[in-house]
Amino acid sequence: MWCSVPERVQLHVAMLALQFGYAGFHVVSRAALNMGMSKIVFIVYRNIIAFLLLLPFAYFLEKKERPPINLNFIVQFFLLALVGITANQGFYILGLDNTSPTFASAIQNSVPAITFLMAAILRIEQVRLNRKDGIAKVVGTILCVAGASVITLYKGPTIYSPAPPLHRPINHLILASLGDAKGKNWTLGCIYLIGHCLSWSGWLVLQAPILKKYPARLSVTSYTCFFGLIQFLIIAAFVERVPEAWHVRTGAEVFSVFYAVS
Repeated sequence: MWCSVPERVQLHVAMLALQFGYAGFHVVSRAALNMGMSKIVFIVYRNIIAFLLLLPFAYFLEKKERPPINLNFIVQFFLLALVGITANQGFYILGLDNTSPTFASAIQNSVPAITFLMAAILRIEQVRLNRKDGIAKVVGTILCVAGASVITLYKGPTIYSPAPPLHRPINHLILASLGDAKGKNWTLGCIYLIGHCLSWSGWLVLQAPILKKYPARLSVTSYTCFFGLIQFLIIAAFVERVPEAWHVRTGAEVFSVFYAVS
């Protein structure tokens, strides 16, 4: 039955499912931070599992179409990982820790607009204002930025914020505290999330010329994930030196890491 559905409809359904997944990712990631899980440990475990899951698919499915690796590709993959993995995920987790899942989700709506602007500046995307599709892209970019700005800059009054009873289980207390990050620097969190959006957009734009030279998409993702993991391990060696921080104590923490991978 799914095969009989037009491809365009399948793509829209897949993108809709992806957005629901992203919404859950913001909440689950914030829950992991509220449980006391180290930010760098969360990212490292996430990338380890992602790399191990991607590696066999990239190796076996792209044996024939994968070009030979050389120093030039290694440098490009390293830089791609620096922008798309290290800066992207690092800025995100720092921003989320200082703001809220709703804010992080809202500000990500600016990523398509920033990506379009970057692609247009680098002449990867052509803007034709004499055509309907060109006008639609420009108008869509303006509306995208305006919508994200309204949601992020106007907090408004709290609609419903009940005080959790003292006898409530700890899991419910965690879920009840997924709002604003009290005691954190909201302004700094905004800056981090803007850096996250810029990094994500830059990552999307930089992939286009690399994929033309190295058309094995899964392999590119695997190499990027591998170098991103190496970069985070180097950062962790300086930032997280306490061995106890690497212990996964609860099933909820395990779930949050696997959900982030998905």
